[in-house]
Amino acid sequence: MYRIRRATAADAGVLARHRAEMFRDMGELPDGLYDTLVEAARAYVTQAITDGRYVGWVAERDAEPGEIVGGAGLQLRELLPRPNPGRERLVHGPQGLVVNVYTERAWRRRGVAEALMRELVRWCRGNGVESIVLHASGEGRPLYQKLGFTPTNEMRYDGTL
Repeated sequence: MYRIRRATAADAGVLARHRAEMFRDMGELPDGLYDTLVEAARAYVTQAITDGRYVGWVAERDAEPGEIVGGAGLQLRELLPRPNPGRERLVHGPQGLVVNVYTERAWRRRGVAEALMRELVRWCRGNGVESIVLHASGEGRPLYQKLGFTPTNEMRYDGTL
């Protein structure tokens, strides 16, 4: 029904729209910022895929090549060495921050997000990524827990910077 492939800079427009739709679905994006977010995300993803800061995957329909029904991305960042959760070795990084996991509404509950995430984790294992983190929506949390993600002690600063 669909195949998973690596995203390219040519997919940036779709990935940017997915980002805006994801925030809209969570009730976090006012209508007045929708187009601004799409354009900013498109510009970022285009550049970040090109320079390697962002690795993404898309689910593309077999019957309609070019029709993307879902996507997932990974921002790569270097970490200072630190103990791993089991405290038996050091983690050096890079760390992958999972972003933009989104499935088109008509394709939800068909395993698209799970297939994308399994490919993302497989890629991390084969490319020296030692740590993966994400911020889960309430709807996404059961999938991430099924795949082995656990809640952590992360906090966010909400003050003015």
